[in-house]
Amino acid sequence: MTSIDKIESAAPRAAVTVPRSLLAVELAETLKLAVPLALTQLGQIAMMTTDLAFIGRLGSDAVAAAALAHTVFFVSFTFGMGLVSAVSPLAAQAFGARDPRMVRRALRVGLWVALFMALPLMALPFHGESILLKLGQAPTAAHLAQEYLFGLAWGILPALWFIAIRGFMSAVNRPEPVLWITLAAIPANALLVYLLLYGKWGMPELGLFGAGLATTTVNFGTFLAGAWFAADRRPFRKYNVFSRIWRIDWPLMGKLVAVGAPISIAFLLEYGLFGAAGLLMGLISTTALAAHQIALQIAAILFMVPFGISMAATVRVGHAVGRRDADAVRRAGFVAVALSGVFMSIMTLAVILARFEIAALFLGETTDTTAQLTAMLLMIGATFFIADGVQTTTAGALRGMNDTQVPLLFATISYWLVGFTSASALGFWTSLGAVGVWIGLSLGTAVYATLLILRFRLLASRLGG
Repeated sequence: MTSIDKIESAAPRAAVTVPRSLLAVELAETLKLAVPLALTQLGQIAMMTTDLAFIGRLGSDAVAAAALAHTVFFVSFTFGMGLVSAVSPLAAQAFGARDPRMVRRALRVGLWVALFMALPLMALPFHGESILLKLGQAPTAAHLAQEYLFGLAWGILPALWFIAIRGFMSAVNRPEPVLWITLAAIPANALLVYLLLYGKWGMPELGLFGAGLATTTVNFGTFLAGAWFAADRRPFRKYNVFSRIWRIDWPLMGKLVAVGAPISIAFLLEYGLFGAAGLLMGLISTTALAAHQIALQIAAILFMVPFGISMAATVRVGHAVGRRDADAVRRAGFVAVALSGVFMSIMTLAVILARFEIAALFLGETTDTTAQLTAMLLMIGATFFIADGVQTTTAGALRGMNDTQVPLLFATISYWLVGFTSASALGFWTSLGAVGVWIGLSLGTAVYATLLILRFRLLASRLGG
């Protein structure tokens, strides 16, 4: 019997009106989880931005190489991240069911899955240069990207381990240590990149390899700090997460993979769509590609907050599933989606009003063609930003129910059948060009968000009988 089936059997058959006090409590609990998780995600963006700022001093070739390297790296890392992120719903359901042994087992199988997946996932970054050359990239940029990747690739395993620990800590309602660790990692990463990139203070000058190695070193540091919190600090130490770590729970590992693999593939479909959109922009013009990258960077920054809310939704829904509380499942999902929608609506309005200033921040002026196109794409993003926030939060709520296979089907239809097809058609078969590509992205994302909301409503209505 699945988690959903168990809830259905225990759910009341009569619809009830949710008291406002319960909604207020749910909102408060969601915010308690979402704020540190969102700030943690923004901290990750800050570290990437710091890396690029230092690398930018080496010249445009180095910046281009770093961008290519990140593209290759994140294809591997995103797949692993999706698998390990399944720790959160499994641990949250166990926490809601007051089963500390299962909470511990969920983290342990996540750590083992990360270990088993790390070496295969490292193969892609280690062959980055040949892959980039086959994709038609310039030999100099591909070679420099490979230097960076040789440093970055070793950080996949500790980064995945840290994500598993983050899922465990969130599931037991204590995500704050992950935020503290990330905040400490930002200056540590900046210092280490500075030292190894340029060879300062007696350190060897390792160039792009040094920048990647610095990031890997920080990843190991964040994992060790997270492991220390999980093992020795309250309230985590009572779970004894590392006791008998050598014992592999194969049945639970199979369940984690069954839940996590569709998440991984859905992430890759989404990531692949935006990568493909960049290629389409490159075919249109250099100006289109530059404007696209700036607008997409703004979208990525805004996305971090609803992504944090999404992780909170996974936990809150998972807790309700674990204690078989059908009303709480619905309440947790809808409160999280509403919170994300309100936040993204406010931020979208701010972006629209400041679109020319944003373009000037990146380009230094607002009158050239690139700046004008950037402002136009940000205006079109008015629908895209909101839909993107809603889809990731709803997907998180569905993960709390272990519902990942149907959302994967929705991602395939929405992102590629609708999104890519319409982006290509509007970008090249009409006079819209770059604007048409972004309209296509917006359509695909809106369809995905709509399908996910309908899916959650369907499952939620089944819970209530």
